[in-house]
Amino acid sequence: MLHAEIKALRLSRPERQVGGVRFEGTHQDAQLANLWLRTAIRILQRVARFQAPDEDALYAGVAAVDWSQHLAPDGRLWIDSQVRDSALTHSGYVSQRVKDAIVDGLRTPDGTRPAIERDDADLMVHLHLSRDRATLSLDTSGGSLHRRGWRRSQATAPLSETLAAAMLLASGWNMRAPLIDPFCGGGTLLVEGALMAGNRAPGLFRDQFGFEKWPQHDAAAFAALKEKARAQSRPLGKLRLVGRDWDPARLEETRAHAEFVGFEDALDLELAKASDFRPRHGWNAYIVTNPPYGGRVGKVEQLAELYRAFGHQLHEHCAGYHLALLCGEPRLLDALELPDARRRHLLNGGIACELLLAEL
Repeated sequence: MLHAEIKALRLSRPERQVGGVRFEGTHQDAQLANLWLRTAIRILQRVARFQAPDEDALYAGVAAVDWSQHLAPDGRLWIDSQVRDSALTHSGYVSQRVKDAIVDGLRTPDGTRPAIERDDADLMVHLHLSRDRATLSLDTSGGSLHRRGWRRSQATAPLSETLAAAMLLASGWNMRAPLIDPFCGGGTLLVEGALMAGNRAPGLFRDQFGFEKWPQHDAAAFAALKEKARAQSRPLGKLRLVGRDWDPARLEETRAHAEFVGFEDALDLELAKASDFRPRHGWNAYIVTNPPYGGRVGKVEQLAELYRAFGHQLHEHCAGYHLALLCGEPRLLDALELPDARRRHLLNGGIACELLLAEL
């Protein structure tokens, strides 16, 4: 899905790799990717690759980069490292050596040097070490892109915005048929659906990206890029976005999110239990949802009856509808009694899940 998104943005030479997609481009292309990609977690700009069989080679490889292009001597720095199948095995120690090499190169004669700051870093550096081969990158995003900026409150067990976008893309939703979430919670799926249908860049609501703190950042050029993105948005027209939940507080969260991103006129909310789900006959809508499955909300034994009741409503009232339902407990999926449904493996916050896809 991410590969398809990158191709749609016309970014150069996209290539699927393990855990991500590589593409080539300019600094402006990285800005474009940060603004528009819905399923990416972060955009990393590779600055060096080298062999690092020991700590001295790691230090030398990092020190060879001209860090003055990316960070001022009195700036704030953070390093994130991933290590596997290498002689250097401790990610914390690897991060320490990367930090030493960067700081030593930027230290001024009077002792000024970058501070290590995780939450408000001017530059976030990513080091991936696999089989003694180091890939050194700058985090252009400055933190996970799932933090869109539209969420007004943090609900219990919220669905990641990037995963919600992936579910909608996998469902095949055409962005014209009604979109229904019978377990809407804080409305993540409905908000992401509205952004997709309205062709609104998900990054427009974000306060800041990592690259905006870099010395070479052209604020005026980026402002023009954002204005161009805003101009590409379109009205939702007659599209209906339907949210249901048994908790009135969650519905108020959904309403607040809808108002913030500006699609409240397309939103229908209903306080109701999923066991009473009876949508309009012949609507041929898309049901895309993330019900509780016992990982953080509810217990499997207590939820099995809920899934059976919801499955019954799907059979009785949803002929012609499409379903995409995320669940981390196979026993609950079986309770829906949809034997012909396809299943796609996804991760939700580290929990192995299956996305059940069905035409009812």
